[in-house]
Amino acid sequence: MQGLHLTADLYQCRCEVAWLTDAERLGQWCVEAVTAAGLQPVNQLFHTFPAPPAGPGGVAATVLLAESHICLHTWPEQRAVTADVYVCNFGANHSARARDLMNALIDRFQPEWTEQRSLDRGDAQ
Repeated sequence: MQGLHLTADLYQCRCEVAWLTDAERLGQWCVEAVTAAGLQPVNQLFHTFPAPPAGPGGVAATVLLAESHICLHTWPEQRAVTADVYVCNFGANHSARARDLMNALIDRFQPEWTEQRSLDRGDAQ
């Protein structure tokens, strides 16, 4: 088993607030971004959480890929997002596609700053 797991914490996102609160809109865009990156969506789940007293509810967006998954969580009251992109590299190396997809996610939210991490998963045999 081999794979690449990318994470990004996005702060002070300057995108339209709808990208942080509208699960269907964000989810549809995620599926399009996955396809544009050359990965294969096989299922998805998008959910808007109830609004807390501080403002609108956030969103969880998950797209299951033939290659693994992406997952986003938004905090509109903080204008923040966490993003995970994980690809298995079984049969082909999808690492460049995972990086392209993460870059597209970051571009969508337009954060003032990010904290990104990259983890090689599994045995490198």
